[in-house]
Amino acid sequence: MYIELAVALVLGAVIALLFLKKKKSVLKAQDDWWGEGSVPQGPEDDSIRPFTIETTSEEIEDLHQRLDQTRTFPSLEESQFHYGFNSRYLEKVVSYWRNDFVWKKQVDKLNRYPHFKTKIDGIDIHYVHVKPKNLPEGTSAVPLMMVHGWPGSFYEFHGIIPLLTEPSRPDDIAFEVICPSIPGYGFSEAPHKKGFDSVCAAHIFSKLMKRLGFNEFYVQGGDWGWLITTNMAQLEHNTVKGLHVNFAPPDKPSLPMVLSLLLGRQFPKLFGFTEHDVKRLFPCIQKLVVDSLRETGYMHIQSTKPDTVGRGLNDSPVGLAAYILEKFSTWTDPEFKNLEDGGLERKFSLDDLLTNVMIYWTSRSIISSMRFYKENLAKGLDQPHGKIPVYVPVGVASFPNEVMHTPKLWLTKKYPNLKTYTPMARGGHFGAMEEPQLLAEDIQNFVKIVEKQTRE
Repeated sequence: MYIELAVALVLGAVIALLFLKKKKSVLKAQDDWWGEGSVPQGPEDDSIRPFTIETTSEEIEDLHQRLDQTRTFPSLEESQFHYGFNSRYLEKVVSYWRNDFVWKKQVDKLNRYPHFKTKIDGIDIHYVHVKPKNLPEGTSAVPLMMVHGWPGSFYEFHGIIPLLTEPSRPDDIAFEVICPSIPGYGFSEAPHKKGFDSVCAAHIFSKLMKRLGFNEFYVQGGDWGWLITTNMAQLEHNTVKGLHVNFAPPDKPSLPMVLSLLLGRQFPKLFGFTEHDVKRLFPCIQKLVVDSLRETGYMHIQSTKPDTVGRGLNDSPVGLAAYILEKFSTWTDPEFKNLEDGGLERKFSLDDLLTNVMIYWTSRSIISSMRFYKENLAKGLDQPHGKIPVYVPVGVASFPNEVMHTPKLWLTKKYPNLKTYTPMARGGHFGAMEEPQLLAEDIQNFVKIVEKQTRE
């Protein structure tokens, strides 16, 4: 009996060692042509061109005319934001937009940072590139790419950029920040072919960083930016030094995840659950199923027939603002649904909110931005990148009001090299825009840890 047991243990150890030494899976991407028509002969123009955001009096007059001609419709009594954007508050937003918001002033604000465009795989890629102004002698900036999501834009990072490029503490790292617009968003050209998903975006952004001369860099993202930067870390594990995200939805169900859902409410410490974890996860049918269904109707539309609703939003600035700003209410704090103004001005200014809307409006990018859902979700949930872990160092900023809450335990399978997991003091889905100071501090902490371990 003892001999058989010993043999079994040895065989088990051998099998385990073989399994552990299994070659790491690597995500792969191929070059594609996303421009109009067929691939032209000869090399692609790889020049980097300065870009300036502009507006015209005709553009503003057209906007004002459409705002003047909007047709109002009353919200139900005492409905607040439970049926979507409250019409009474929407009239206030439209009035401010028409009479007080100055787009030319916001354009000047946007142009304070250097903008550029460069053509990659057939489409023009727009990005903001900000370098530190006063680097101490003998030091170099750390390159960091930050990627937005939907319905945000590169403007989400406008407030956090100076906190990263010009840090106030002498021991802080100075970053060189690159904020691209996802193709089909804002001032990046939309793909002209079907199939442009997060891996394609990651491949293009990796090419952008190489074109800018970076052999090693960090990446950061939330919303779609989380998936794109995760894919970049999977594609370029030798050049991406670290991945920081402020949105990390649960991976595919695993045994620890299932057990934690069955027993975590009764035995939270067994799974490392905090009081906040328990509050966000239980009762799990209500929190993970019912609440998710209530907030993901837009996703079903955009992952099936984005062009249909998109045409209406592309024609109506009021419709576009209601569709986008409703997310800045509910995704910032789910309790804001109970307020007639959606709590929008508790966290953001109308100037900032409308600037983000105007980026979609003036670039006419709402339809192409919504298509990104179809290109990613229509392929199913069993994509190769979903099966491959991220081996580079990872940091997670977990904001308490994030749309989907993911406890630390659920992240370790996807991110086995998880260095930091920070329960943030406050904030929701649009962390960089809502709480730039908190997010900048967490990025600093994560990168310092990785840099220190790299030196050691």
